[in-house]
This record gives sequence, structure tokens and C-alpha cells, in this order.
Amino acid sequence: MGTRRKSRELAMQMLFQGDLGKHTPEQVAKLFWDSRDDVDDDTRAFAEDIYRVATTKQPEIDKLIEAHAQNWRLERMAVVDRNLLRAAVAEMMGSPNTPAAIVINESLEVARRYAAPESIHFLNGVLDAIARDLLKQRLG
Repeated sequence: MGTRRKSRELAMQMLFQGDLGKHTPEQVAKLFWDSRDDVDDDTRAFAEDIYRVATTKQPEIDKLIEAHAQNWRLERMAVVDRNLLRAAVAEMMGSPNTPAAIVINESLEVARRYAAPESIHFLNGVLDAIARDLLKQRLG
């Protein structure tokens, strides 16, 4: 597994942990990294970047997800799906030089490992719609 994919996976895991727990983003990050000493600095840094954007811009990210996930409220989505979406959107926002297609494809690869098989099409559709919307905003 590549460094970036591992970072994306770790960021989703932190978001998942924070979604289920009652800790602040800082507490989640500390608890998460305290249990991992096998992650190299580059992998950890990229995971932390995604996590930071996802937590600091969560209201904006969640609004984008709900606007593009037709007939789905965030709280009704599977926890893995919700946090895969948050991580991918955070990366699209925080790393605009990374092509959205790469972010989407990598997110789907992580989803194949953690999400239900039927989630792949849902995630792909939502992320594609969000990517087009963000591109429109940038070109605005």
C-alpha cells in the first residue's frame, strides 16, 4: 500500500474514532497516534493534514455532503461511509493540486477495505458531484 493511501486510511480511522467517541479532535489525534508507532513521518503528516482540514471545516464539509447525497442525512449514513466522504472532501479542499479523480479513486480503494460493497457506487456518485461543485467554485 502506498504512503498516500495509508495516510487516507489513517485519516478516515481518526475521523471514525472521533465520530463514535466524545473526545475533541485533539484528544482523538493524541489517543490515535499514541497507539501507533509504526507509521513513518510522511504518512503521518499527510494523514494529519487531512484530519485537520476535516475537523476544522466539518460544518462546511457536512453541508456539501448532505447537498450532494440525495435523500440521505449524515446521521443515517453508515459511519464508515460518512467518514470516508469527510476525509475525501477534506483532501479535495485542502490539497487542490491533487486531481479529484485521484482522491475519489483512492477513497474508493479504502472503501473496498472498510465499507460495505454496496457503498462503493454511493460514495463514487457523491464524491463525483462534490468534486464538480468544488471545481465550479474554484473556477467561479
